[in-house]
Amino acid sequence: METRQFQTMLEEKGIHLSPQQLEQFELYYELLVEWNEKMNLTAITDKPGVYLKHFFDSISPAFYYDFSKPISICDVGAGAGFPSIPLKICFPHLKVSIVDSLQKRITFLNHLAAKLELENVAFYHDRAETFGRKEGIRESFDVVIARAVARMAVLSELCLPLVKVNGTFIAMKAAAAGEELEQGKTAIKVLGGEIERTEPFTLPIEQSERTIIFIEKKRKTPKKYPRKPGMPNKLPIE
Repeated sequence: METRQFQTMLEEKGIHLSPQQLEQFELYYELLVEWNEKMNLTAITDKPGVYLKHFFDSISPAFYYDFSKPISICDVGAGAGFPSIPLKICFPHLKVSIVDSLQKRITFLNHLAAKLELENVAFYHDRAETFGRKEGIRESFDVVIARAVARMAVLSELCLPLVKVNGTFIAMKAAAAGEELEQGKTAIKVLGGEIERTEPFTLPIEQSERTIIFIEKKRKTPKKYPRKPGMPNKLPIE
């Protein structure tokens, strides 16, 4: 995906980028490649690939959800900043928090945010399991988002405790999301969520299938969740 194509395809979805925003994406790409030589941030480093599989893909939830309001977002396991930093560039008013378990990725994100001059961003070096139990953090976000971090039963336990009641958990998945969602239904219910809708989405150019799952937080999450680090993965709620 070339830069111009990226811009045009976003415009078709009603997202118009200013010259400054396009420059931010350009700088993001340059910093990603530069830092990737020192640490493993991404396997995709060619420019068309980054613009398509990281930038455009990260923005895709905005085709189905209104990010134009002043909302707080928590991105769980964002790695090199996907999907929340591309969303933040497109919607500068968003208040973004990222939690990641690797300090070196947090170091990169702090550098990135400074270079891109992003405001209202916070980065936390923590496990989602301990982060979701913290006072003032737990059930405090309008939207919690995660992209390909873990299967739904596990991911729901990492994310739903962070979502405020009446907030939304957005899970970005590949094609096989139906079966995964079926297996995750019990966990979603136990943790206070209800499946609102799923949006199948085809990534242009390479035509790969994606599924964006929207879960509404209807009830408070029981105090015992999330469990200790590693437990959601070892013994998923199923």
